[in-house]
Amino acid sequence: MSSFQLRPFHLAIPVNSLQLARNFYGDILGLSEGRSASEWIDYNFFGHQLVCHLSDKGPNTMKEVDGKKVPIPHFGIVLSYTQFQEFSKSLLGKKIEFIIEPCVRFRGKPGEQQTMFFKDPFGNAIEFKAFKHDEDLFKNT
Repeated sequence: MSSFQLRPFHLAIPVNSLQLARNFYGDILGLSEGRSASEWIDYNFFGHQLVCHLSDKGPNTMKEVDGKKVPIPHFGIVLSYTQFQEFSKSLLGKKIEFIIEPCVRFRGKPGEQQTMFFKDPFGNAIEFKAFKHDEDLFKNT
């Protein structure tokens, strides 16, 4: 699939409290809430659909990437460099416990990127990243 029109992705994640999800995704991260029901909530995740479903979930594992332990599984979004810097600054003072604080990975190599990882209150790991050169997103290194 080399030619396609970018469409929003849909990702459903498990949470054990919709009230806590609203606090984290709505109040702390500042995402706008869409449709909801007694068992789920939709959020606008930078133009994509993130759905928090009441559910149970197993533990995450860690894998080393560029010298840092990265949680697996995780989900995230690729932002522009400017968006990343603004968003990471907006999280300061919001009681985010980073797994990986905002940093640069693969410095000076293809795929150089700013990245940060943290978990939501339910243990779902989230990565926010920004490539120095967007064309490196799918580049085979």
